[in-house]
Amino acid sequence: MATILVTGGCGRLGDHICSGLLKKGNTVIAADTKQSEYNIEKENFYYREAGAHDQSKFEEIYNEFQIEFVVHLACTVDNDFGPIVEKAQTEESAAYDKFIYKSAVAHDVKKFILLSTTQVYKQPDSREPVREDEPVKPVSNYGKMKANAEAAFATDVRGTKTMVCCVIRVPMVYSLNFTDNLMSRITDPKDKTIFVFRTGEYGYHMCCIHNISDFIIGFLRQADSLSYTGVYNVADSSLVMASEIVTFMKENHRLGPVLQKSSVGSGLKAKLFGDPEQKTNYRFLDVNAIDKNYMYDTTKASRICPFRWNIKNTK
Repeated sequence: MATILVTGGCGRLGDHICSGLLKKGNTVIAADTKQSEYNIEKENFYYREAGAHDQSKFEEIYNEFQIEFVVHLACTVDNDFGPIVEKAQTEESAAYDKFIYKSAVAHDVKKFILLSTTQVYKQPDSREPVREDEPVKPVSNYGKMKANAEAAFATDVRGTKTMVCCVIRVPMVYSLNFTDNLMSRITDPKDKTIFVFRTGEYGYHMCCIHNISDFIIGFLRQADSLSYTGVYNVADSSLVMASEIVTFMKENHRLGPVLQKSSVGSGLKAKLFGDPEQKTNYRFLDVNAIDKNYMYDTTKASRICPFRWNIKNTK
């Protein structure tokens, strides 16, 4: 069992990931600017107040605990950031980038995981699954922010010959009770009505929160050599179809009338590539690419963990 520092450990993702790590018998230190009650009473869980501008507090954590692994979830949309990413959010992430990776190297951390996003990729030109070695060419502010974090990570750990370094690129997340990202895929960006094209036989590659947790647990347990260092796409094993989102919402939550539309031009105002909202809004829906069925190649990550969670069995 290990002692693990989780930044952003009291956010939506942080709560679940810390809980999963605790269930495996680890000691978990959640560093965040605000405490949640999700794990507060659990054995071997410790909360320490520390944020992007608190380098000295992180030094105190390293001095208090013998940290073996670090999971860097801070500055992540759907964890501790909202969907709109502007200058303040990018500056906060950049503040972390100045010290968080160097500190881990200096304190002989054995493994470090950085949570990133599939928005760092160039928009796919075909329906071939996007592999980890595809070009990085982000359009959104969030994609650029995480691409910068990845670059800082790579620079700061370049000289280490002991720390196993992992970047996980994750698309939009969901769980049984977190449905904002799901709803954004079936909400008309113009008038906010709920819609599907035809019968909803197209989909989006998304990621159940519990698949992220399982991958992190698996990586920290299995990655026993530098050969595991690298980038991993972490996502569900199949697309989440628009029709499945409608069914899921009707069965588990409230959903108003759903309009069926025959084409992009039937009531939807198509947004052009480069729309200002696309750059700042993580949940921006580009209706021109709505039925492209882009997928991310999870073959590499699947060797660490089978992605068993999906919209039909999420909890």
